[in-house]
Amino acid sequence: MPVAQLKPLPARSVVLSLLLGSHPDRMSPAQVTRAGEHFGIPASTLRVALTRAVAAGDLVREHGDYVLGERLVARQRRQDEAVEDAGTAWDGDWEMAVVVVTGRSGAERATLREKLTTARLAELREGVWTRPANLGRGPAYAGDPVLATFRARPDDDPGRLARELWDLRGWAKDGRDLLDQLARTSKPAPRLAVAAHVVRHLTDDPLLPPELLPRDWPGAALREAYAAYQAELRALTITGPASAR
Repeated sequence: MPVAQLKPLPARSVVLSLLLGSHPDRMSPAQVTRAGEHFGIPASTLRVALTRAVAAGDLVREHGDYVLGERLVARQRRQDEAVEDAGTAWDGDWEMAVVVVTGRSGAERATLREKLTTARLAELREGVWTRPANLGRGPAYAGDPVLATFRARPDDDPGRLARELWDLRGWAKDGRDLLDQLARTSKPAPRLAVAAHVVRHLTDDPLLPPELLPRDWPGAALREAYAAYQAELRALTITGPASAR
Protein backbone atom coordinates (compact mmCIF):
# COMPACT_ATOMS: atom_id res chain seq x y z
CA MET A 1 0.00 0.00 0.00
CA PRO A 2 1.48 3.39 -0.96
CA VAL A 3 2.47 5.70 1.89
CA ALA A 4 -0.19 8.21 0.85
CA GLN A 5 -2.85 5.54 1.55
CA LEU A 6 -1.49 4.50 4.94
CA LYS A 7 -3.53 5.98 7.75
CA PRO A 8 -1.78 6.80 11.05
CA LEU A 9 -2.32 4.05 13.61
CA PRO A 10 -4.94 4.69 16.30
CA ALA A 11 -3.63 5.47 19.80
CA ARG A 12 -4.10 1.92 21.09
CA SER A 13 -2.22 0.42 18.14
CA VAL A 14 0.61 2.92 18.61
CA VAL A 15 1.17 1.82 22.22
CA LEU A 16 0.87 -1.87 21.40
CA SER A 17 3.29 -1.51 18.48
CA LEU A 18 5.82 0.18 20.73
CA LEU A 19 5.60 -2.58 23.34
CA LEU A 20 5.65 -5.38 20.78
CA GLY A 21 8.92 -4.01 19.42
CA SER A 22 10.43 -3.28 22.82
CA HIS A 23 12.79 -5.37 24.94
CA PRO A 24 12.16 -5.41 27.83
CA ASP A 25 8.51 -5.18 26.83
CA ARG A 26 7.38 -2.61 29.39
CA MET A 27 6.85 1.12 29.39
CA SER A 28 6.35 3.54 32.26
CA PRO A 29 3.46 6.04 32.11
CA ALA A 30 6.02 8.78 31.42
CA GLN A 31 7.43 6.85 28.45
CA VAL A 32 3.93 6.27 27.08
CA THR A 33 3.19 9.97 27.43
CA ARG A 34 6.37 10.94 25.55
CA ALA A 35 5.49 8.50 22.78
CA GLY A 36 2.01 9.96 22.54
CA GLU A 37 3.45 13.46 22.17
CA HIS A 38 5.81 12.28 19.45
CA PHE A 39 2.98 10.76 17.43
CA GLY A 40 0.59 13.66 18.00
CA ILE A 41 -1.83 11.77 20.25
CA PRO A 42 -3.69 13.95 22.77
CA ALA A 43 -3.22 12.91 26.40
CA SER A 44 -6.96 12.33 26.87
CA THR A 45 -7.08 10.03 23.83
CA LEU A 46 -4.05 8.14 25.09
CA ARG A 47 -5.60 7.59 28.52
CA VAL A 48 -8.77 6.17 26.99
CA ALA A 49 -6.74 3.88 24.70
CA LEU A 50 -4.66 2.57 27.60
CA THR A 51 -7.74 1.93 29.74
CA ARG A 52 -9.37 -0.05 26.94
CA ALA A 53 -6.19 -2.01 26.21
CA VAL A 54 -5.91 -3.02 29.88
CA ALA A 55 -9.61 -3.95 30.02
CA ALA A 56 -9.20 -6.13 26.91
CA GLY A 57 -6.15 -7.91 28.35
CA ASP A 58 -3.81 -6.55 25.67
CA LEU A 59 -1.87 -4.69 28.37
CA VAL A 60 -1.33 -5.39 32.08
CA ARG A 61 -0.23 -3.00 34.81
CA GLU A 62 2.83 -4.34 36.62
CA HIS A 63 4.58 -2.29 39.31
CA GLY A 64 3.14 0.83 37.74
CA ASP A 65 4.39 0.02 34.23
CA TYR A 66 2.48 -1.20 31.18
CA VAL A 67 3.45 -4.67 29.93
CA LEU A 68 2.04 -6.93 27.22
CA GLY A 69 -0.79 -9.30 28.04
CA GLU A 70 -0.45 -13.04 27.50
CA ARG A 71 -1.93 -13.11 24.00
CA LEU A 72 0.39 -10.40 22.74
CA VAL A 73 3.41 -12.03 24.38
CA ALA A 74 2.82 -15.01 22.07
CA ARG A 75 2.51 -12.63 19.12
CA GLN A 76 5.76 -10.94 20.15
CA ARG A 77 7.59 -14.30 20.15
CA ARG A 78 6.50 -14.94 16.56
CA GLN A 79 7.41 -11.38 15.60
CA ASP A 80 10.83 -11.72 17.22
CA GLU A 81 11.49 -14.97 15.37
CA ALA A 82 10.83 -13.19 12.09
CA VAL A 83 12.79 -10.05 12.94
CA GLU A 84 15.80 -11.92 14.32
CA ASP A 85 15.77 -14.65 11.63
CA ALA A 86 15.65 -18.00 13.40
CA GLY A 87 17.16 -19.97 10.53
CA THR A 88 19.98 -22.45 11.11
CA ALA A 89 22.14 -24.57 8.83
CA TRP A 90 19.92 -26.77 6.66
CA ASP A 91 20.68 -30.42 5.91
CA GLY A 92 17.96 -30.84 3.29
CA ASP A 93 15.31 -32.34 5.59
CA TRP A 94 11.73 -31.07 5.70
CA GLU A 95 9.33 -31.07 8.64
CA MET A 96 6.02 -32.77 7.93
CA ALA A 97 2.84 -32.86 9.99
CA VAL A 98 -0.06 -35.04 8.88
CA VAL A 99 -3.55 -34.81 10.36
CA VAL A 100 -4.55 -38.37 11.34
CA VAL A 101 -7.75 -37.75 13.34
CA THR A 102 -11.11 -37.20 11.63
CA GLY A 103 -14.43 -35.94 12.90
CA ARG A 104 -13.10 -32.73 14.44
CA SER A 105 -15.26 -29.62 14.70
CA GLY A 106 -14.76 -26.59 12.48
CA ALA A 107 -13.35 -24.64 15.42
CA GLU A 108 -10.84 -27.39 16.18
CA ARG A 109 -9.71 -27.50 12.55
CA ALA A 110 -9.32 -23.73 12.48
CA THR A 111 -7.26 -23.77 15.68
CA LEU A 112 -4.93 -26.44 14.30
CA ARG A 113 -4.57 -24.58 11.00
CA GLU A 114 -3.59 -21.43 12.88
CA LYS A 115 -1.04 -23.37 14.97
CA LEU A 116 0.60 -24.88 11.89
CA THR A 117 0.57 -21.60 9.99
CA THR A 118 2.12 -19.86 12.99
CA ALA A 119 4.86 -22.50 12.91
CA ARG A 120 5.45 -21.41 9.27
CA LEU A 121 4.31 -24.67 7.71
CA ALA A 122 2.43 -24.61 4.39
CA GLU A 123 -0.33 -27.01 3.37
CA LEU A 124 0.88 -29.36 0.63
CA ARG A 125 -2.56 -30.93 0.36
CA GLU A 126 -5.49 -31.18 2.74
CA GLY A 127 -4.21 -32.39 6.08
CA VAL A 128 -0.53 -32.51 5.03
CA TRP A 129 1.70 -29.63 6.16
CA THR A 130 5.41 -29.17 5.56
CA ARG A 131 8.39 -26.81 5.46
CA PRO A 132 12.20 -27.10 5.38
CA ALA A 133 13.57 -28.18 8.77
CA ASN A 134 15.92 -25.21 9.12
CA LEU A 135 14.44 -23.39 12.13
CA GLY A 136 16.18 -23.52 15.48
CA ARG A 137 12.91 -23.54 17.42
CA GLY A 138 11.23 -26.76 18.45
CA PRO A 139 7.94 -27.27 16.58
CA ALA A 140 5.06 -25.93 18.69
CA TYR A 141 2.77 -28.56 17.18
CA ALA A 142 4.91 -31.51 18.34
CA GLY A 143 2.88 -33.86 20.50
CA ASP A 144 -0.48 -32.68 19.20
CA PRO A 145 -2.69 -35.81 19.40
CA VAL A 146 -4.30 -35.24 15.99
CA LEU A 147 -0.96 -35.13 14.16
CA ALA A 148 1.68 -37.58 13.06
CA THR A 149 5.02 -35.85 12.49
CA PHE A 150 7.91 -36.84 10.25
CA ARG A 151 11.20 -35.74 8.73
CA ALA A 152 11.38 -36.28 4.98
CA ARG A 153 13.15 -35.16 1.80
CA PRO A 154 11.33 -34.45 -1.47
CA ASP A 155 12.41 -36.51 -4.45
CA ASP A 156 11.89 -33.54 -6.78
CA ASP A 157 13.54 -30.12 -6.75
CA PRO A 158 13.00 -28.60 -3.27
CA GLY A 159 13.28 -25.12 -4.74
CA ARG A 160 10.33 -25.77 -7.04
CA LEU A 161 8.35 -27.19 -4.12
CA ALA A 162 9.06 -24.05 -2.09
CA ARG A 163 7.85 -21.85 -4.94
CA GLU A 164 4.64 -23.88 -5.14
CA LEU A 165 3.99 -23.62 -1.40
CA TRP A 166 4.84 -19.92 -0.95
CA ASP A 167 4.43 -16.89 -3.19
CA LEU A 168 8.08 -15.93 -2.93
CA ARG A 169 8.08 -13.44 -5.80
CA GLY A 170 5.03 -11.65 -4.42
CA TRP A 171 6.48 -11.49 -0.89
CA ALA A 172 9.78 -10.16 -2.21
CA LYS A 173 8.09 -7.46 -4.33
CA ASP A 174 5.98 -6.27 -1.41
CA GLY A 175 9.04 -6.28 0.81
CA ARG A 176 11.05 -4.10 -1.57
CA ASP A 177 8.11 -1.69 -1.81
CA LEU A 178 7.96 -1.42 1.99
CA LEU A 179 11.70 -0.75 2.19
CA ASP A 180 11.28 2.08 -0.29
CA GLN A 181 8.30 3.48 1.62
CA LEU A 182 10.13 3.40 4.95
CA ALA A 183 13.14 5.18 3.44
CA ARG A 184 10.92 7.91 1.97
CA THR A 185 8.79 8.51 5.06
CA SER A 186 10.02 10.83 7.79
CA LYS A 187 6.93 12.11 9.61
CA PRO A 188 6.48 10.15 12.87
CA ALA A 189 2.91 8.84 12.51
CA PRO A 190 3.15 7.70 8.85
CA ARG A 191 6.61 6.26 9.55
CA LEU A 192 5.24 4.14 12.39
CA ALA A 193 2.42 2.96 10.12
CA VAL A 194 4.93 1.83 7.49
CA ALA A 195 7.10 0.15 10.13
CA ALA A 196 4.04 -1.72 11.42
CA HIS A 197 3.48 -3.04 7.88
CA VAL A 198 7.16 -4.03 7.71
CA VAL A 199 6.98 -6.13 10.86
CA ARG A 200 3.70 -7.75 9.78
CA HIS A 201 5.33 -8.58 6.45
CA LEU A 202 8.31 -10.09 8.26
CA THR A 203 5.95 -12.17 10.37
CA ASP A 204 4.76 -13.75 7.12
CA ASP A 205 8.33 -14.51 6.00
CA PRO A 206 8.50 -18.33 5.64
CA LEU A 207 12.13 -18.18 6.83
CA LEU A 208 13.32 -20.63 4.20
CA PRO A 209 16.95 -21.71 3.79
CA PRO A 210 18.96 -19.38 1.51
CA GLU A 211 19.30 -22.21 -0.98
CA LEU A 212 15.57 -22.04 -1.70
CA LEU A 213 15.20 -18.25 -1.95
CA PRO A 214 15.38 -15.95 -4.98
CA ARG A 215 18.70 -14.10 -5.31
CA ASP A 216 17.07 -10.72 -4.65
CA TRP A 217 15.26 -11.80 -1.48
CA PRO A 218 14.81 -8.68 0.73
CA GLY A 219 14.39 -10.47 4.07
CA ALA A 220 17.73 -9.42 5.56
CA ALA A 221 17.32 -5.81 4.39
CA LEU A 222 13.86 -5.64 5.93
CA ARG A 223 15.15 -6.98 9.25
CA GLU A 224 17.98 -4.46 9.26
CA ALA A 225 15.60 -1.59 8.46
CA TYR A 226 13.17 -2.61 11.18
CA ALA A 227 15.98 -3.02 13.73
CA ALA A 228 17.11 0.52 12.94
CA TYR A 229 13.56 1.76 13.42
CA GLN A 230 13.32 -0.05 16.77
CA ALA A 231 16.44 1.85 17.85
CA GLU A 232 14.65 5.10 16.94
CA LEU A 233 11.71 4.13 19.13
CA ARG A 234 13.91 3.11 22.06
CA ALA A 235 15.59 6.51 21.90
CA LEU A 236 12.17 8.15 21.84
CA THR A 237 10.90 6.40 24.96
CA ILE A 238 14.14 7.09 26.84
CA THR A 239 14.85 10.70 25.89
CA GLY A 240 11.59 11.96 24.38
CA PRO A 241 10.99 13.71 21.04
CA ALA A 242 13.85 15.83 19.72
CA SER A 243 11.52 18.83 19.50
CA ALA A 244 10.99 18.68 23.25
CA ARG A 245 14.68 18.90 24.13
